[in-house]
Amino acid sequence: MTTPKALLILHGKQALNEDVRDAVKARREQGGELAVRVTWEGGDAQRLVNEALTDGYTHIIAGGGDGTLRDVAEAMAQAKTDASLVLMPLGTANDFAKAAGVPLEPAQALALLDVPPRAIDLGKVGGQIFLNMATGGFGSQVTANTSEDLKKVLGGAAYLFTGLSRFSELKAAYAELDGPDFHWKGELLALGIGNGRQAGGGHELCPGAMADDGLLDVSILPAPQEVVGTLRELMTNGWGLDTMFVRARLPWVNIKVAQGLYINLDGEPLEGDDLHFEALPKALRVHLPVDSPLVVQADDLLAHGK
Repeated sequence: MTTPKALLILHGKQALNEDVRDAVKARREQGGELAVRVTWEGGDAQRLVNEALTDGYTHIIAGGGDGTLRDVAEAMAQAKTDASLVLMPLGTANDFAKAAGVPLEPAQALALLDVPPRAIDLGKVGGQIFLNMATGGFGSQVTANTSEDLKKVLGGAAYLFTGLSRFSELKAAYAELDGPDFHWKGELLALGIGNGRQAGGGHELCPGAMADDGLLDVSILPAPQEVVGTLRELMTNGWGLDTMFVRARLPWVNIKVAQGLYINLDGEPLEGDDLHFEALPKALRVHLPVDSPLVVQADDLLAHGK
């Protein structure tokens, strides 16, 4: 078996992460070719991906939080490369990686280099590509306003803490969405347009999403009269009130009108009106666990004669 020529693109905040250092050292001792580059400022991930592809790297590892994973995936998709991606989740939420079953330990994440890659979908909106999910509503305000210091202390629970402390600011947003045979308008508390299943540190906004079906999952939580009580229950007990959601699975969807709707793209604020979201089928080859819940399993394909 040919040893992959791999490059780890590591977020600058993780440069002194001893678990990452040990994992890289162990991989090299096993005979693997593994170089490391560290990001310093915005745009570095794109530049490092392009340099890696020019230098003939066949496997790129994204080491960081959801934003880093998105930046690397976007750069690879834009390059239309045959190189494949490994996710090394090192952030606070790690939403896409957790939903996909990717190990959080760096050494185990690197072991996915030995698992054949799968072609998965990506999402696209306004010229930007996303790996996991676009979110809107109160949950997006919570994500945007959760401090880095609080994340360090509480981890994923920081999002819940921030949300529970901001109920006095809670307001419903208004939006109009259109897609193939789909139209919805009204006030909402939360919106998810997902290639992955969860956002905001573990909230499953799109619990049925598959990353290789060529579709985006749309989940809308309409705003009831008892807004605060409903959202408090959702945030403390999980997004478990499934019957309250309006859901659709679409190749594309437009947000035609939005008032007070704060949207995040894989955790980063998204600006713009009249947004068009679309799925990019099989846009990137990614090394995922063989039993990843986000992709169709080999047994399922055989059962359907595919």
